[in-house]
Amino acid sequence: MALTLYGIPNCDTVKKARRWLDERGVAYAFHDYRKDGLDPSMLDRWVDALGWEKLLNKSGTTFRKLPDTDKAGIDSAKAKALMLDQPAMIRRPLVDADGAYSVGFSADDWQQRFAA
Repeated sequence: MALTLYGIPNCDTVKKARRWLDERGVAYAFHDYRKDGLDPSMLDRWVDALGWEKLLNKSGTTFRKLPDTDKAGIDSAKAKALMLDQPAMIRRPLVDADGAYSVGFSADDWQQRFAA
C-alpha cells in the first residue's frame, strides 16, 4: 500500500501520527504543505472525496485569526482559496492510502487500516 501523510511537521497530531507509523514499521511518505507546497488539483481531489467542511479546520489558530469578513459566507470556492493560501487551515493529518483519503488520527482506526 502506498501511504502519503500530508501536514506540517510541528503539528502535535501529525507528530503522533508519524510516531505511530514509525513504531509499527509502516512505510509512508511525508508531504509538508509549507515546504513541498499544495497543488490546487490535489486539493480539489480531497474536497471531492471528503468535502470542504471536513477539510477546513475552523477550530485551528490560523482560521480563528482570520478577519470576520474572511470567515463569513464560506462556500466550497472560498474554502479552497483559504486552504490554498494558508494550508495550515487543512485538518491534519490528511492521509492518502492508495487514493482512499482520510483526515485526523485515531490509533484504533489506524490499527485496523494500516497495521500489518
